[in-house]
Amino acid sequence: MKPSVIFVDDEAPIRDAVRQWLERSGFEVHLCASGRECLERLPEDYPGVVVSDLRMPGMDGMALLEQVQARDPELPFLLVSAHGDVPQAVEAMRLGAYDFIEKPFTPERLLGSLRRALEKRQLTRENHQLRQQVEHKDELAGRLLGSSATMVQLRRQVLELAQTPANVLMRGETGSGKELVARCLHDFGPRAKGPFVALNCAAIPENLFESELFGHESGAFTGAQGKRIGKIEHANGGTLFLDEIESMPLGQQVKLLRVLQERQLERLGSNQVISLDLRVVTATKPDLHERVREGSFRQDLLYRLNVAELQLPALREHREDVPLLFEYHARQIAERFERPLPPVTPALLAQLLAHDWPGNVRELVNAAERHVLALPASASQSATVDTSLSARMEAFEAQCLREALASCHGDMKQVTELLQLPRRTLNEKMQRHGLLRTDFLDSEQQPAS
Repeated sequence: MKPSVIFVDDEAPIRDAVRQWLERSGFEVHLCASGRECLERLPEDYPGVVVSDLRMPGMDGMALLEQVQARDPELPFLLVSAHGDVPQAVEAMRLGAYDFIEKPFTPERLLGSLRRALEKRQLTRENHQLRQQVEHKDELAGRLLGSSATMVQLRRQVLELAQTPANVLMRGETGSGKELVARCLHDFGPRAKGPFVALNCAAIPENLFESELFGHESGAFTGAQGKRIGKIEHANGGTLFLDEIESMPLGQQVKLLRVLQERQLERLGSNQVISLDLRVVTATKPDLHERVREGSFRQDLLYRLNVAELQLPALREHREDVPLLFEYHARQIAERFERPLPPVTPALLAQLLAHDWPGNVRELVNAAERHVLALPASASQSATVDTSLSARMEAFEAQCLREALASCHGDMKQVTELLQLPRRTLNEKMQRHGLLRTDFLDSEQQPAS
């Protein structure tokens, strides 16, 4: 990615000359003829540098500097002037200018200052992103619960993908939390302030699908009493989540593909083109590549949707998180029902760890609800499960290790004292269960990247 510069000057010959210098030096240059134009075109969290002439009609360089600083105090701003003197330079630096360059200046003088300013900008943004990642990591851990290596890896992937504009396809069993993950991708990314719109493709009758997704104008078809904004348009500026995407009719797949390619749509019965800026997150249980081979899903649409893929684990694949999840949901349900929280007995814990949870977290929430209401477990949950004693013991040991590491915030000396284990034995057990000390450190203890 080329380093970016916005250059502001009311004289066209100077703008053209500076653009030629900078483009030959590998910069991406955006020219503005006035301060107002610069403010209109300046994107949020601009990764580059602003360079402006001091003397301009209307809004001069000093006024523009104040406006830019109000938006982003850390954005480097260089002032250029043929009338510069020491008082002006001092005032400009006091207001936050990165540098003050007098005309006439050599390309080398401008390039040197620009490169130093860009290095500062990059470092500032990286530090900001690191702080944000630490904050998001702690917050995300409170939403995607679990201390297993599987859940730690999932949270890491979600945080990484949330910062990108890439469309994401999620695969996971029923009840594995696909909508929750989609919501996290939205909430922890740059579109968080925009709308999050969820639609289950399997729940819409085929004859209403086009209107629901793309919208329609009044009178577009029999029964269309008024204008309707479709889900895609409603998600403009944010995230559109399409669950059970494999259920979308082939005819609508073609239209969705065109919308994603053109980044625009037309409501049914309208000729007006609506520009779109949105991210699409989709979810499916079956393998869409298999559906492509069967002819029920378009391969070109799959390529558009599957820019990045997330595999959501089944609950049985991180069984050691079951006690934590069960206790969390039971506590939430007890508060909602205003009932006391019954204790989780060793016998119940063993049953929870032995169960395969075919309904995943959704089934676990049902079990927690029954537990709070003092109802017997469902037939599927109370059935005998073919799980060996050694497997149950392994899951229980992993849970004990996680609880100790979490309570001691990764302090290995405290963990060895708490569990009464030699350090070498603790290390071996952590390695066998895929546990990392760094996953349990407080935010301020995390090693620098």
